[in-house]
Amino acid sequence: MNILLWAQLAGWLLVILGLTQAVPIVAALYFSEPVMPFLAAGVIALLLGLPAALGIRPESMRIRPRDGFSIVTGAWLLASLFGALPYVTTGALTPVDALFESVAGFTTTGSTVMTQIESMPRSLLLWRALTQWIGGMGIVVFTIALMPILGIGGMQLFKAEVPGPVTEKIRPRVAETARRLWFIYVGLTVIEGVLLWTAGLGVFDALCHSLTTMSTGGFSTRSASVGGFESAAVEWIVIVFMLIAGVNFLLHYRILIGRFRAVIQDRELRYFLSVTALAIGAITLWLFNQPTDDGSPPLFRQIVFTVVSLGTGTGYATADFELWPAFTHVVLLIVMVLGGMAGSTTGGVKSLRMVLVLDAVRQNFKTAGHRNAVRSPVQHAGKPVPDDVLAGIWVFLAVYIALIAAMTLGIAAYGYDLPTALSGGVTSVGNVGPGLGEIGAFDHFAHFPAPIKIGLAFCMIAGRLEIFTVLVLLSPGFWRR
Repeated sequence: MNILLWAQLAGWLLVILGLTQAVPIVAALYFSEPVMPFLAAGVIALLLGLPAALGIRPESMRIRPRDGFSIVTGAWLLASLFGALPYVTTGALTPVDALFESVAGFTTTGSTVMTQIESMPRSLLLWRALTQWIGGMGIVVFTIALMPILGIGGMQLFKAEVPGPVTEKIRPRVAETARRLWFIYVGLTVIEGVLLWTAGLGVFDALCHSLTTMSTGGFSTRSASVGGFESAAVEWIVIVFMLIAGVNFLLHYRILIGRFRAVIQDRELRYFLSVTALAIGAITLWLFNQPTDDGSPPLFRQIVFTVVSLGTGTGYATADFELWPAFTHVVLLIVMVLGGMAGSTTGGVKSLRMVLVLDAVRQNFKTAGHRNAVRSPVQHAGKPVPDDVLAGIWVFLAVYIALIAAMTLGIAAYGYDLPTALSGGVTSVGNVGPGLGEIGAFDHFAHFPAPIKIGLAFCMIAGRLEIFTVLVLLSPGFWRR
């Protein structure tokens, strides 16, 4: 393992995160709030990061697969630990709660332990939103640029479809790829912020919600989430940008360069939009035939918002879907597990995997009962998918479900009911945010004991980094190789 390279990269990460404290510092000055908590966090990060970033000279800059696993996981852990500092230095949260909130931010999960969000300093809420925005693009760059190198969970397919060390590139180098992805990400964030401002939100609320929408994070400045603004225009704007954020960022680039036909023909995009539409249709039909607990059906806009929000793992809310019938809860849990497209800021299993799984199942049904039948290989983008890629997808799904089951058992062991326990496992591994039961649309996670919060934080990081990136580091065999 290239320890020196890891240390240097960790140093640069701390420097970048330290410099980002300038944003909440400016906000604190503007809102006449305490500056020292953010200044202290920034100074600590710079004092730790600068010596490593400038003083260490690795013998090699080559990132091997083993280095990639440890660097990526270490980066998310380090960012989460540093991100917790402002919550502690402001006195807003305890260390465990601060770590939970920071992990939920950088993994764009959106689960929160804050019970009275409006009472928090606005500079802290801005930092909270900023962690999700940084984490959102961080996962896109990781997925598109590094996962093909690591070759995990079936994402080797990106070698033939997305930038980085691949056949079809935005630009040939990872650094150039990252710059162009950031350009798209920043541009979409600015556009949404301006639209939200023109729809009636203040500059602060528009900024925070544009940061947490494009990252599909879901941290809001209101305890009632987006529903607290009581604006149809705001809700439709957020719906559109949640869908945009749930799409592979390579497709956004193709749109920019005029390759509209390639976007329209993308199978994963059609699958993602079809699943979203089917879920909206199923819940709409059910709710207009079955009364909710409060006796009145929700607005169609609220149904669309809820499905898109949970399906993309954003986690905003405009309606209390816990009052809806049990059938709708099952549908919502399904879309939470499925998630958005690969190469997006969303969590979940990802549409690309499901497209290939459905193709593999279809091929097996065709040849079932025919001893001499020749099974056609599963294809993607006009090319056959290697068997090891399909095997990796099946293993990923098995481990994904097992991790949800383990977290569900852990929560249930502390006396929580099944909806809370199951949705807690699903929402943490899938990086969604809210769940059912005691962690519903307008609830929080503060009531969980510390061990559960730590377990949920682990699941958030594991889910954000596609499971294997984290779990492989726990294998003794990985370190012996």
